[in-house]
Amino acid sequence: MRATVIHGERDVRLEEAPEPQLIADTDAVVRVVAACVCGSDLWPYRGVTPTTEPHRIGHEFVGIVEQVGAAVSTVSPGDFVIAPFYFCDNTCVNCANGVSTSCLNGGWWGAVDRNGNFVDGAQGDRVRVPLADGTLVATPEMPTDDLIPSLLTLADVMGTGHHAAVSAGVTAGSTVAVVGDGAVGLCAVLAAKRLGASRIVAMSRNDVRAAIAREFGATDIVAERGDEGVARLKEMIDGIGPDFVLECVGTKESMDQAIRSARPGGMVGYVGVPNGGPELPIRRLFNTNVGVNGGVAPVRGYIEELLPEVLSGAINPGLVFDLEVPLTEIAEAYAAMDERRATKVLVRP
Repeated sequence: MRATVIHGERDVRLEEAPEPQLIADTDAVVRVVAACVCGSDLWPYRGVTPTTEPHRIGHEFVGIVEQVGAAVSTVSPGDFVIAPFYFCDNTCVNCANGVSTSCLNGGWWGAVDRNGNFVDGAQGDRVRVPLADGTLVATPEMPTDDLIPSLLTLADVMGTGHHAAVSAGVTAGSTVAVVGDGAVGLCAVLAAKRLGASRIVAMSRNDVRAAIAREFGATDIVAERGDEGVARLKEMIDGIGPDFVLECVGTKESMDQAIRSARPGGMVGYVGVPNGGPELPIRRLFNTNVGVNGGVAPVRGYIEELLPEVLSGAINPGLVFDLEVPLTEIAEAYAAMDERRATKVLVRP
């Protein structure tokens, strides 16, 4: 089969790889129907996270089950399934506590499982899925093609944006600012709207992304950054700033802006993958009573909650995909996101 391999900075290639096989009775093999490039994939692509040796990449996919092991009972061959950006048993104590990203038996796509067996990356033709019963969520029926982009967001970005809003504690009637206008930030706007926020400020300098933010529920767009951005938010919202700020980038600058923008006693929900040295200014947090909560999003726990609204059309997070390419053009998918020519790229094998 074909699979995406990153060799180094701005060097992504489509190569031949072994077809995945069932190894454990709890495995499934899924044919990928759609995958995508994540903003976090850009850190190794840009060389911010060094690539010491070529390796498989990609962690978001939906597809059709082709094979299942003897112990798999919740999905069957022919099912259309959503895979979160990690695999988990969904039964261990950490999963039960709502932190399935810390599953005692789980792991990551494109790496080895707890038994030392390789697990495929998502940007390829097929994937061996360990712990299939806990990991995969089947749709009630085969979805129409127009639903696939939104279903794919449940693998990561919609659930991650939702986690930012949930971590911050967004409530009905609240004021919210979102730092970051990538796919996660845009989905955080949608999540805040879904949770009933009355005023949502999206921070964006990109007309295309700002338009998506407005469609998702943003009431205001702010282009300023740094000190000017903080001042603008405070000026707009009662002179003190928003109740909640959702940080969806992961840099030192974005975290600083989020913390300084929140009103005294406000809350920051952060989901941006940390790069560029973000740190918590404990004295500032202490003096302003601003709280910080978040981390890697346990999206597996959100799929069943969000899936009915995607299927009904109540939410349409798939709008974050503004470019689609075949797997043969995976290098262009990375370049388009790196150069901000695309918000998020959908890839079809």
